Amino acid sequence: MNPRLPLPVASTLVLGALLAACAGPSTQQAAASDPLIPRSVIFGNPERTGGRVSPDGKYVSFLAPRDGVLNVWVVERGKPLSEARAITNEKMRPIRTHSWAANSEDILYTQDKGGDENFLLYAVNARTGAERLLTDFKGVRVQLYRTSLKRPDEIVVGINDREKAWHDPYLLNVRTGASRKLFDNKDRFSGFVLDEDLNVRLATRATKDGGEEVLKWEDGKTSPFEVIGFEDSQTTGPLAFSRDGRTLYWKESRGRNTSALVAIDMSTNQRRVVGEDPKADIGSVISDPETSRILAYSVYYLKNEWRVVDPSVRSDIDFLDANLKGEWFVQSQTRDNKLWVVGQDPVTAPGRALLYDRGSKSLTELYVSRPKLSGMTLPEVCPVEIKSRDGLTLVSYLTLPVGSDRNGDCRPDSPLPLVLNVHGGPWGRDGYGYNGESVWLANRGYATLQVNFRASTGLGKDFTNKGDLQWGRAMHDDLLDGVDWAVKNGVARADKVAIYGGSYGGYATLWGMTNTPDRFACGVAIVAPSNLETLLASIPPYWESIREQFYRRMGDPRTEQGRALLKERSPLYYADRINKPLLIGQGANDPRVKQAEANQILAAMQAKNIPVTYVLYPDEGHGFARAPNRTSFYAVSEAFLSQCLGGRFEPVGNDFKGSSITIPKGAANVPGLEEAMKTK
Repeated sequence: MNPRLPLPVASTLVLGALLAACAGPSTQQAAASDPLIPRSVIFGNPERTGGRVSPDGKYVSFLAPRDGVLNVWVVERGKPLSEARAITNEKMRPIRTHSWAANSEDILYTQDKGGDENFLLYAVNARTGAERLLTDFKGVRVQLYRTSLKRPDEIVVGINDREKAWHDPYLLNVRTGASRKLFDNKDRFSGFVLDEDLNVRLATRATKDGGEEVLKWEDGKTSPFEVIGFEDSQTTGPLAFSRDGRTLYWKESRGRNTSALVAIDMSTNQRRVVGEDPKADIGSVISDPETSRILAYSVYYLKNEWRVVDPSVRSDIDFLDANLKGEWFVQSQTRDNKLWVVGQDPVTAPGRALLYDRGSKSLTELYVSRPKLSGMTLPEVCPVEIKSRDGLTLVSYLTLPVGSDRNGDCRPDSPLPLVLNVHGGPWGRDGYGYNGESVWLANRGYATLQVNFRASTGLGKDFTNKGDLQWGRAMHDDLLDGVDWAVKNGVARADKVAIYGGSYGGYATLWGMTNTPDRFACGVAIVAPSNLETLLASIPPYWESIREQFYRRMGDPRTEQGRALLKERSPLYYADRINKPLLIGQGANDPRVKQAEANQILAAMQAKNIPVTYVLYPDEGHGFARAPNRTSFYAVSEAFLSQCLGGRFEPVGNDFKGSSITIPKGAANVPGLEEAMKTK
């Protein structure tokens, strides 16, 4: 569960021969001409990912496996990536993101232990490979506030070593490892906005009503700047200062529905709308690295669309739109802004990274992230607008098995088994593009539907706020309306619908299995809240600043009415209604949805002798980061889904190798699972 972002979680699969009789003829026929794609190709480690160019343009960096674990690799720009060398040596847990320091010599990355999300910050020198732990604390979580071209060896971060709920700002030297606390955050500010000189200019603090106040900061003294009400708390606030410190870029939804991009003159307080759209909030931006001036912004309704702010990039946007099919985004830029690393999602092919030379208008491919998928026919993704029962437009995405839609109208030739894949958050969204789970499910013979239910973000504050206090009510109705649309339009068989998801999607799965059990043939719930009271009582301490938002959006445990609502919306108390197969996946170290959430509903089901299969990973947290754990869980899920939906499957093979998978309960409920565990 994450209040800001959707969670990309993993799924599953198992053996083979024992399930052959379960595969329905329509599913088999729909996928007959589509070769079975190994799970390891879809969910194993990418060959390369996360490409970056150093600010001076000398190096290219990326993440790639080293002894089976994602590490940071570096090569001089212009040389083949085959000559790259690994400069980190993680042995167990993958490095998931990295970035260049402004000095063009050091690379920064964060790492936790076993999924506990206590991220520490490391720096490694691109030339020598010398590594430094910049935040040498136990049980802390670091957050980056600002890097600076003016002070290229230094950064400012927040560290919650003094008080777990609040971060104190530290100045760190990435070259020497020296650190200095700037001050104690005793006034409980939720965050800070700094300028290019690494001076704090703004501080943010939660208000009692779940909103936020933004304060000007000068020499440790604050003065009022803006107050943001609860209804705008997801869609309004400061973004960043220009390099000269005179302009503040700000997202703004007050007095409107969708958030606009606004430039504020800090000396006059004059405000200028830089970008806006009536259907969707402002998304990503492309900025000039030297000046921080915004050059272009994106709007994401059905698909991502780039819009020009500064004429200097108009020819670049036009060139990239014309030459890159699907979606594209800028991953990295040189300091002089002459070179971009562009990520491309072709949708029906694996993603790739390219080096774009703005001067010559040329693209050079750096790598294909999953080259084993190249040449395979991957499914199209159909954006669809579905009307909810009360008239809302639900932006959704339908993926169909290759060969099942011969006339290309985004409807299969005959109804198919359907997997309703519910995103996490719930304050996040599904989007257009390649999705590993959708590719996997379609290849096994299932239609897949992703519905942006109310509470989803990016589509205006009204749509997000309509999800308040609607867990298990209107939010779930939106999902059911999506299923009804699929059945009515010949996409799905009403008796062959599975519900599947992680985090909030896991909650939706448990709610569907307990409160609308007649609608689903089975469910897969990953890191799933089962009891909203205990969920809120155990949120991580560093979420203290948004606690009031949780209470207002889910139910307030401080009041009798709120406690009653939370209990009423908790799947735990309806566990005796489960009458269809259920698979639960959990990380033992999850700090957001603790293992107790899985244990509670397991105990309730066992008390009623209701079968359940429980997969537990002792070295994972909120989702499954290690590749062997991902592929093993998708192996279990695949066999599980094949039983209830009749789709194709791949034997486990080596997909349990290297995984920490344990199955405390219900291995016998999935054919072949006990045998696979014996040979693990």
